[in-house]
Amino acid sequence: MTLVNNAFDLSASFKAYDVRGVVGETITPQIVEAVGAAFVDAQGLAGQTVLVGGDMRPSSPEFIRDFARGATARGADVLLLDLISTDELYYACGVLNAAGVTFTASHNPAQYNGIKMAKAGAVPISSETGLKEIQALAEQYLNDGGIPTGAKAGQISVRDVLADYAGYLRNLVDLSAIRPLKVVVDAGNGMAGMTTPAVLGDTILPGLPLDIIPLYFELDGSFPNHPANPLEPENLRDLQAAVVEHGADIGLAFDGDADRCFVIDEKGNPVSPSAVTALVARREIARARAAGEETPVIIHNLITSRAVPELVAHDGGRAVRTRVGHSFIKAVMASEGAVFGGEHSAHYYFRDFYNADTGMLAAMHVLAALGEQTRSLSDLAREYEPYFSSGEVNSRVEDVPAAVARVRAEFERDGVTVDTLDGVTFTSDDGAWWFNLRASNTEPFLRLNAEAEDLPAMERVRDHVLTLVRK
Repeated sequence: MTLVNNAFDLSASFKAYDVRGVVGETITPQIVEAVGAAFVDAQGLAGQTVLVGGDMRPSSPEFIRDFARGATARGADVLLLDLISTDELYYACGVLNAAGVTFTASHNPAQYNGIKMAKAGAVPISSETGLKEIQALAEQYLNDGGIPTGAKAGQISVRDVLADYAGYLRNLVDLSAIRPLKVVVDAGNGMAGMTTPAVLGDTILPGLPLDIIPLYFELDGSFPNHPANPLEPENLRDLQAAVVEHGADIGLAFDGDADRCFVIDEKGNPVSPSAVTALVARREIARARAAGEETPVIIHNLITSRAVPELVAHDGGRAVRTRVGHSFIKAVMASEGAVFGGEHSAHYYFRDFYNADTGMLAAMHVLAALGEQTRSLSDLAREYEPYFSSGEVNSRVEDVPAAVARVRAEFERDGVTVDTLDGVTFTSDDGAWWFNLRASNTEPFLRLNAEAEDLPAMERVRDHVLTLVRK
């Protein structure tokens, strides 16, 4: 939060897809209450039910109460879901056909919190679909010195959706008949410490042929063991070591709000999100075609491996390429009627999950694929990773346009196709390599992702581009 000419300005905490800030600075009880009121007014929710929950961060319970106070003041009834993962919110918004929010800062450090919002049916709210209007109204209420009282205040009630959420996922992927698997799960002290025993364990539903070895299941928003961000390799080291130590078949790592899942094979090596996307796509295409769908659609962002669209075409589906970002993926999922979508960041989206992303459902598909046959995960994953990838490489540059111009001057030539769907993507016409260069929306970074048919070619392309970018 900042004051500009003695007026509230919330632009520091309102991002492209959610609200996120430092507790006590850019996100405070006063701000949250105003956002609760603005959410109801901007979305026209007076007289309707709004779902409100949050993760295990210390500030979440207070913020839940503040938001509920603002929302009920403007005439909405509030259904408190209390402790939830982000995909539990999406489930509840879908099955109850109600708008909702959850307080979480996902993988960000402990001093952060934020708000993820969804319309009824789990339709996402972004800066392009209502978030800016919510920000403007919240600023207005703060600058006016208070929230106007509605004609009739809303009521507050409570509901626990964990058991229903677990049962819903179990009905989508049946793990009861797979071979026994030893599974190490690193919850990172985040919400997967609550959802994993409910979905994969026997705390609520009958047990599955899974021997779950828990790492950091204690809910603790101070993240005492490691940051709940599996995208950073150092945060996977404990899981990798535990998988090898216990002779496990697979390892699963979730981020703080448990909407993303990362996979480790029995050797302790990561399975790329592109490989997981391809594996799940194969299963969803087969299931949809068996149900009579002629050409199931699979969504992938432009950073995923080209193995994904190749597999989709081979299996009788149609691949649709999108920009990076969950609001883009969800919009295209809906418009295309896609059965599944995957991103390089380990967000996985399912038509049967209201087009929303859920790390747990993706994990269940991987467990099913592994447990329905006898091969190891490393052997199984190999068929989905035929190419060599650089991963995402960030470069801090002072003049982003100039750095992009240097790369374009070098690579815009015969034999190379260039597209600007998101950043700039260069693809060799012989299919030997491709790379994408995107600018960060918030920092002076350029993000490089490169892929090639063999490791030396990928390294040559990667290093050449980085030399130009960092010149």
